[in-house]
Amino acid sequence: MKRILSGVVAMLLSGTAAFAADVYQPPMEPVPEQPVEVIQTSGWYLRGDVGYAWNHLRGANFYQGGPSGSIADFDSADIDDSWVIGGGVGYQFNNYLRADITADYWGNGDFAGSTSGGCGLFPGEPCVSRDISSVSAWSLMANAYVDIGTYGAFTPYVGAGVGATRVSWDGLRNTSCVDGDPTRCDPTTNHGGKDSWRFTYALMAGTAIDLTCNLKADIGYRFRQVDDGDMFGYANGGGPGFDDGFYIHEARAGLRYSFGNVCEVPYEPPPIVYK
Repeated sequence: MKRILSGVVAMLLSGTAAFAADVYQPPMEPVPEQPVEVIQTSGWYLRGDVGYAWNHLRGANFYQGGPSGSIADFDSADIDDSWVIGGGVGYQFNNYLRADITADYWGNGDFAGSTSGGCGLFPGEPCVSRDISSVSAWSLMANAYVDIGTYGAFTPYVGAGVGATRVSWDGLRNTSCVDGDPTRCDPTTNHGGKDSWRFTYALMAGTAIDLTCNLKADIGYRFRQVDDGDMFGYANGGGPGFDDGFYIHEARAGLRYSFGNVCEVPYEPPPIVYK
């Protein structure tokens, strides 16, 4: 009997060990964090921007004594800061390169200047003029950008552009008064304002911020240099006048809407085939 029981126990133990060997599984390896890939089905985008412009007039001059006279510089010539609004259409070629065409309106910047010379009503007296006007402009620019890389929701970039700006000066109002005595003045002279197209280049830097798959906020800085051109016409023995161009520093904010799906999706590795 003891031999029979010992045999049965031995058979049961050997069967249990074999079954355990059949169902043993190795420990699970930790799953690494999956990377993401960018899926972009269309490169076209629309953009709109608003901004604040710090304006610098590079100088201004005019003919003193009429068109046959001599050129004189303004003693002082400044324009106030203003605002900018614009829009455009562009194309994203890949994750690093894009380009667009933009149109911008530069709002009225008030001009104040002065000159020194003589007065018509007070011969022999030194006189100082006060000159008032304003300037606005439309710009058409072709721009290219390099997107440096995407860090979370942020994509910093740098860019450059070339184009043309149509600068429009309002009429210049000139009033000359005896130096130190603003009660003795000549009548105000009105000079007609001038319009002209100028070559313009721009440099940009900023960052795009992902809001949705298709919508980005764009925060940036732009520098523009606008060439010189006509300022005002001849009147009452003075003019025409010319400006030496502008330096414009802009802080800008806007939105870019990309057509199609531009999203980050989880990367799916190819399936493992067991043989």
